[in-house]
Amino acid sequence: MNKPERSGFAAIIGRPNVGKSTLLNRFIGLKLAITSHKPQTTRHSIVGVKTRNDGQIVFVDTPGIHRRGSQAMNRYLNRTAKTALSDVDILLFVVQAGVWNREDKLVLKTVIESKTPVILVINKIDLLEDKEQLLPYIAELKELHAFLDVLLVSAKNGKQVEELENRVLQALPEGEKIYPEDQLTDRSERFFAAELIREQLTRHYHQELPYATTVEIESFSEEKKLYRINALIWVERKGQKAILIGNKGEAMKKVGTLARKAMEKFLGKKVYLQLWVKVRESWSDDEKALSKLGYTD
Repeated sequence: MNKPERSGFAAIIGRPNVGKSTLLNRFIGLKLAITSHKPQTTRHSIVGVKTRNDGQIVFVDTPGIHRRGSQAMNRYLNRTAKTALSDVDILLFVVQAGVWNREDKLVLKTVIESKTPVILVINKIDLLEDKEQLLPYIAELKELHAFLDVLLVSAKNGKQVEELENRVLQALPEGEKIYPEDQLTDRSERFFAAELIREQLTRHYHQELPYATTVEIESFSEEKKLYRINALIWVERKGQKAILIGNKGEAMKKVGTLARKAMEKFLGKKVYLQLWVKVRESWSDDEKALSKLGYTD
């Protein structure tokens, strides 16, 4: 007798920079969420659908819950992450191996308040040579909450990720698949185009500049052999615009080339990409501007 299918939602939560997006991409086997070494790269909840013979897991990647900054953008990120916790079947609380700080405590508080079953995922174990040094750390964390399970993984190299996926599915309710079997996400190609541009901005500019930029797709059309995409990059000050463009436009040309190649890999077709940089003062601290630029709960 075949086992009944299990299907449901699993939210991936944690503070910034613990590897949540890398974990989502590893689960799905496709780069859905952009990544960088900078905190707060993820700005939106992104659904990734993993369909298996024995069920379907709908993973929800979330922005990092944090205490940093009081701008409208920071409030939006925390609100988006906490909203994702409602109406899910299980939480994956991701922490970095050997690290436990104030922001981790804040996430745990949110987890406990949600009253949702949670698996503690200790990520980045590839960074530690001696895994035994984690034993006191794990023991301490187990005292903080009644976790369904505690798993040590490396989202970067895939170690124990399949075991984690199996454990998640076991915790989901019995039921039919939620999404069609060939669907991988709920986001549009237009959305991913903007994200792939923002990924290059985050990776290639330093300090606070990536946090002062956002991307708006002005036009997106698919032709027989290619996509034509025109995008606006918004910054908050004229000086930032000059830095983004660079000497004779070289810096922006490099970002555009890398973003175009990433889009072609993702979309499976040639891309003609045009970028413009414009200034909208203090857009990241303006609720109305955020909403207009696609930052909606």
